[in-house]
Amino acid sequence: MQIAIIAGGRGTRLAPITDVIPKPMVLVHGKPFLEHEIMLLKENGVLDFVLCVGYLSKVIMDHFGDGKRFGVRIRYSDDGKKPLGVIGSLKNAEPLLEDYFFMTYGDAYLRADYSHAMKEFQHSEKLGMMFVYENKNKFGRSDVEVRDGLVASYDKKNQTPDMTFINYGLIALRREALTRVPVGSEFGEQEFFGQLIRENELVAHVTKERFYEIGSKESLEEFRKFISSTT
Repeated sequence: MQIAIIAGGRGTRLAPITDVIPKPMVLVHGKPFLEHEIMLLKENGVLDFVLCVGYLSKVIMDHFGDGKRFGVRIRYSDDGKKPLGVIGSLKNAEPLLEDYFFMTYGDAYLRADYSHAMKEFQHSEKLGMMFVYENKNKFGRSDVEVRDGLVASYDKKNQTPDMTFINYGLIALRREALTRVPVGSEFGEQEFFGQLIRENELVAHVTKERFYEIGSKESLEEFRKFISSTT
C-alpha cells in the first residue's frame, strides 16, 4: 500500500520550534514525530511513501533518505518555495502516485485498519474515501455529515446540526480523482472534496479509534503523553 504524506507547511502554531525545523520533525521522546507516524504506518502494511515537502524540506530528506534504514521506500515531491496547499501538493506528486493510495498529513498519528479499508475502498469503485470519526465536537468542531454511507457535506467553517463526524485526517483516493484539479491551481481541500461529494464519489469510512495530531502546542503535549503511556 502507498501513502502520500503532506509535510510541507510552516507549522506556525508550534513556533518558535518550527522556526528552525519543519513541524513533522518536532521531537517526541527522542524521535521526530514523522518517524513515529511512518513506523505506525509500516506496522499496518504501508511500505511505499511519497513525502510532499516544502518548508525546510532538506531537514526531512536528510533524516529519512530513501527510507531503507526504516524498512520502507520513500520518495519526495518538493513544492519549492511557493506553498501549494494540500491539494496542490498532491497534484504536484501525481507522477509518483499509484492508481490507489492513501493521503494523510505530516502531523497526524492515525490508528486504523489500513489493509481492510483499502480493500473496502477498491470494492466501492468510488474516487475517494474519507475516514471519519463520530466526534460530536469533542476533539475540535465536527465538520462532516454522513448519509447512506457517503460524505454528504464537509465544511470546516460552517457547521450544521447534521455534522456529527469529523474528518479523521486520512483519505483513500484513486489517482483519477486528481483529474479534477487543474495544474498550477490553488484548489483547496474544501473545493476538491466538495467536487467529489457533488458527484457522489466520496465514501465515508467510520473509524472508532480517536486521532492524535501535533497541530498545536496543546495537542503536541497530549501526543507526548499518549506515546509515554504506550512505551
